[in-house]
This record gives sequence, C-alpha cells and structure tokens, in this order.
Amino acid sequence: MALAFLLDEHLRGPLWQAVLQHNLRGGDWLDVVRVGDPPDLPLAADDSAILRWAEREKRILVTEDRQTMARHLRDHLAAGRHLPGIVSIRPDQSMRLVIECLVLIAQAGEPGDFADAVTHIP
Repeated sequence: MALAFLLDEHLRGPLWQAVLQHNLRGGDWLDVVRVGDPPDLPLAADDSAILRWAEREKRILVTEDRQTMARHLRDHLAAGRHLPGIVSIRPDQSMRLVIECLVLIAQAGEPGDFADAVTHIP
C-alpha cells in the first residue's frame, strides 16, 4: 500500500497544482490532502493539531517549515505520541523534482522509513 501525504497549509498553491497534474496523467497515484480540506483540519490549525491529525490519519506531513515543525515534532514525541513522518522540502525546489521524490517515497517507502522523523528531500 502506498504511503499518503498531508500538505501543510502554505503548500496549497504550486505543489498542490503539481500533484493534481501528476494524478491526472495517470500512473503512480499520489494520495494527498491539504490542511484546510478535511472538515476536522481547518485552515489556520496550529502545528500541534496538524501533527495529531496526521498521526490519526496515518499521513506524512509535507512542509517547508524546517524550524518550528521540527520543534513541534519533538514536543509531539515527548508527549508519547508518534507520527508517520515529516517530509521537508526547500522553498526554491522545482515542483517536478518534489513530485518525483514524493512518488518514490509513496511507492517504495515503508511506514517505518519515515516514522517519528523529519526527512529532507531536494
């Protein structure tokens, strides 16, 4: 079973569009939702709520937030919780490359590969 993703709120634009275009072409489907799409994860949800939702829904969080999200992950883990993982991308990275990395993670990755950690991708 492919791994699933949650896009952080600030990635609702170009990355979301790239995911939609990728999925329309067919092939390796990316299972992605965005903060603000599920009724129980509204826009402007705080980072700790996002992590709890991702944990419950078994989705890897994709974010550009390299500083505060790592701190929130530490707090989340210190509270005895777990997370499928966080994938951190660079703001200036090409969407094509990010999509290729997400497909590789989704199709070839195992849940334990990313659990309770931040993984930086190009």
